[in-house]
Amino acid sequence: MYKIFLIHQNYSSHFNSVAAAMDLPYPLHIAMFPWFAMGHFTPYLHFSNKLAIRGHKISFFIPKNTINKLQHLNLHPNLITFFPITVPHVDGLQHGAETSSDVPFSLVPLIATAMDQTEKQIEFLLRELKPDIVFFDFQYWLPNIARNLGIKSLQYMILSPLLQAYVGNIPRKSQGKVLTEFDLMKPPSGFPDSCIKLHSHELRFLLSTRKLEFGSGVLLLDRIDTGTEFADAVAFKGCKEIDGSYADYLQTVYGKPVLLSGPLLPEPPKTTLEEKWVSWLNGFKHGSVIFCAYGSEGPLETNQFQELLLGIELTGFPFLAALKPPIGFDSIEEALPEGFNERVKGKGIVYGSWIQQQLILEHPSVGCFITHCGSSSITEGLVNTCQLVLLSRVGSDHIFNAIMMSKILKVGVEVEKGEEDGLFTKESVCKAVRIVMDDENEVGREVRANHDKMKNFLLSNNLESSCVDSFCQKLYDLL
Repeated sequence: MYKIFLIHQNYSSHFNSVAAAMDLPYPLHIAMFPWFAMGHFTPYLHFSNKLAIRGHKISFFIPKNTINKLQHLNLHPNLITFFPITVPHVDGLQHGAETSSDVPFSLVPLIATAMDQTEKQIEFLLRELKPDIVFFDFQYWLPNIARNLGIKSLQYMILSPLLQAYVGNIPRKSQGKVLTEFDLMKPPSGFPDSCIKLHSHELRFLLSTRKLEFGSGVLLLDRIDTGTEFADAVAFKGCKEIDGSYADYLQTVYGKPVLLSGPLLPEPPKTTLEEKWVSWLNGFKHGSVIFCAYGSEGPLETNQFQELLLGIELTGFPFLAALKPPIGFDSIEEALPEGFNERVKGKGIVYGSWIQQQLILEHPSVGCFITHCGSSSITEGLVNTCQLVLLSRVGSDHIFNAIMMSKILKVGVEVEKGEEDGLFTKESVCKAVRIVMDDENEVGREVRANHDKMKNFLLSNNLESSCVDSFCQKLYDLL
């Protein structure tokens, strides 16, 4: 408690000087409490950096053993303070498990149960720190705590506003009956886009999410819907030029403010690319290398892991694939297709550890990025010259990111999957890569032209700055 008081005291003079320099009404104090997953911590911290540039103070609540994984991304430690949370042990979890990346996918709901049990710690921190507003996503119980303490709450979702607009207003039942795939084939009334056609496996996934228990006996949709209902406002990553119609639609549905934070472009890294990757990539022609990264969570099934690698091999291009071992394997090497290492020696690498993705994508030799369609990965791909091949995981909300990029914006090519099972083949992987890498392919030319326009738009002067400034003004209005 004494430490928290000292932190308050140390900030005040710095706040006042920044506020005067930037003509702010007053610097905001914002608490950040994202879902316990690296794919949520990272964009929350990216956004914190952009708010800190404007003089706002950030108190970031994070599991204590995860802090070291994010320290290097805190670009403003004088304004962004990590507050460690002790994650209680839950039966069924190994000791020390804190985040979704620490456990198999099947145990992720237990991480949510553990997160719910931090409620008293969070209430104590909010009571002592007294922020103006607290950002959250899956902690449905947080808005009531904040309201009781006189603190505003904002549900900041890493989910696509397109996804939430499509499925967030569909009732749990249709005319008293349980929903079927047919009920989800068309978006709800008033939805702003009619070009979306979902496959059978995608419809089944959406149906399954409507009955998915996600910790503490609470359905995932109830977590989101309850948070939305009681929060003072809702926000998404995005900008009005791309996502504005979906945000406007949701604002009508929710009856409360829906904000867009801006595209959250990656900050220039503090480090340089490791020499081993520089040396290897420099050995290939400009724009000739495929880089494949499939996220930090949710490993592939063995057959899809092998089909992906065989498809990349089939393209004939050099490649670097950053993948986790598939389900049931402890290492990459034992899961590789038979004879694979020998066939790709000298022109292909499969790497099983953390890799400097942002710096890899910036290297001029990289011409194609095969991505699992996580929001941050797509943004990193869009601001570079490499072309996007979209391979969203079956049973993932990332399918709507792939739809946005391939069908609506047409800045990437989606890998074809089976209508019913959602599985891809080595041939479909190869086909998508060759489309974006072939200068003569008509679809590839359109995608490359659209990608180039999108890159220039995202990197244009003042786009992101104006988005974040507008967001901050709406926070002031909320307060």
